[in-house]
Amino acid sequence: MDGEPRRALAAGVALLERAINYTLGSLRVVTPATLCRATPCTGWNLEALLDHVNDSLRALNEAATGHIVPYARRAGRLRPAGDAGNPALLLRDDATEVLGTWAGTLTSDLISVHDRHLTAPMVAAVGAIEIAVHGWDVARTCGEHRPIPPLMAEELLDLVPLFVTQADRPDRFAAQVPVPAYAPAQDHLLAYLGRDPNWPPRT
Repeated sequence: MDGEPRRALAAGVALLERAINYTLGSLRVVTPATLCRATPCTGWNLEALLDHVNDSLRALNEAATGHIVPYARRAGRLRPAGDAGNPALLLRDDATEVLGTWAGTLTSDLISVHDRHLTAPMVAAVGAIEIAVHGWDVARTCGEHRPIPPLMAEELLDLVPLFVTQADRPDRFAAQVPVPAYAPAQDHLLAYLGRDPNWPPRT
């Protein structure tokens, strides 16, 4: 791989690295006591959300090899039954592994994601969107105010319409939430993905 494809992959991996580093900061505030809390993802508590993030990280690791295994064929839950530990600690290890795997990725092959075939830079961008937004979910669930860095939010906002369309609603994403035109890029990104940027709502 050389020239433009290499530069595109490097940019995608750099964006993914920034998203993972942001989310690692959110994972630091997770405690066992927070796992039962509701999250900005309707119907999910924090433990379920962390399981989902774990699956996303595994998928990203598989993507670096050129193919993503369907979820049903992966190992089960994030942590063994009866494990009283903090699943966020395991996620932090998995996230570090993903960074190492993608840093060494040189593939120019298309990567199979369900019934779609994406380039490696596109998969890295999708991963960055998902990991960063879930990092925000985790922080808000734990009562922390950790905005997505503005420059990264702007980049993700530019990319997200390429990967999330009305055909993805309501199965994969809730309806877009209205926000003021002058709202920051983070709020527009979250709203596009069906989240209330002011979650949890004040009562």
